[in-house]
Amino acid sequence: MKPYGLILALVATLPAWAAGSPASWSSPTPPFKIADNLYYVGTEGISVFLITTPKGHIVIDGAMPGSDKTIEASIKALGFKVSDVKILLNTHAHFDHAAGLAGLKRDTGAQMIASFADRKALETGTYPGFEEIKALDFEPVKVDRVIKDGETVSLGGMVLTAHLTPGHTAGCTTWTFPVKADGKVRQALAYCSTSVALNRLVNSKRGPQYPGIVTDYQASFAKLKTMKADILLAPHNEQFDLDAKRAKLKSGGPNPFIDPTELARTIAASEADFRSDLAKQQDAAK
Repeated sequence: MKPYGLILALVATLPAWAAGSPASWSSPTPPFKIADNLYYVGTEGISVFLITTPKGHIVIDGAMPGSDKTIEASIKALGFKVSDVKILLNTHAHFDHAAGLAGLKRDTGAQMIASFADRKALETGTYPGFEEIKALDFEPVKVDRVIKDGETVSLGGMVLTAHLTPGHTAGCTTWTFPVKADGKVRQALAYCSTSVALNRLVNSKRGPQYPGIVTDYQASFAKLKTMKADILLAPHNEQFDLDAKRAKLKSGGPNPFIDPTELARTIAASEADFRSDLAKQQDAAK
């Protein structure tokens, strides 16, 4: 069995909450302030961000199945009310970043905002292109507002801009917003992801994950290269060196999350990985 087929076989045998994921993806971790009104309220391995405002709060992503309770506990631990969460956003509709959204919406009554291309996955609780693998399913969540590229979400003086960066999912959405850090207003960027992961890129027996996926990845890399970010936020711990930054934050000194060069390095490395994965899949399909 080819490695790709073996991955799918293993995933198909796992319970929905596991789905081949590391334990850290579901493990609680202490929440903390990144800068000003921006907080980390995710799990040990999966990011969830809280943005607070005088008129209510915004949560970006929902992490794993069952993580809604972990996220809510983190919000409370920071001294905020869960009932004050008014808006839920999503970077992409995969179980490890969207599974807790339904519970959060149920407990808060918040408005769920997401891209059109990811709406179906969110509302059916399925992994696009692998709908038959029930281990990748998650609790569906109704989308109240569909966001388009360049549109904004506003609450209590905060304005977040949606940038569609498809590839990882068809509706992958990168969010940018201002945040004050070390005495200056900085540009924060919540990166959706450009990793290949389980995605089929070529016209294999099943076809690509979705039509036009390679073109989408290429366009997203080009788009992200033009974007600027003083503070990079990413959906997985290792994608933005969260542990090291958190440790440095505790020790004082300049805010370690401020690094205007990190986005460019991240995108360059991801694009190289994409090209390698594409070549491997093309060779395997011959």
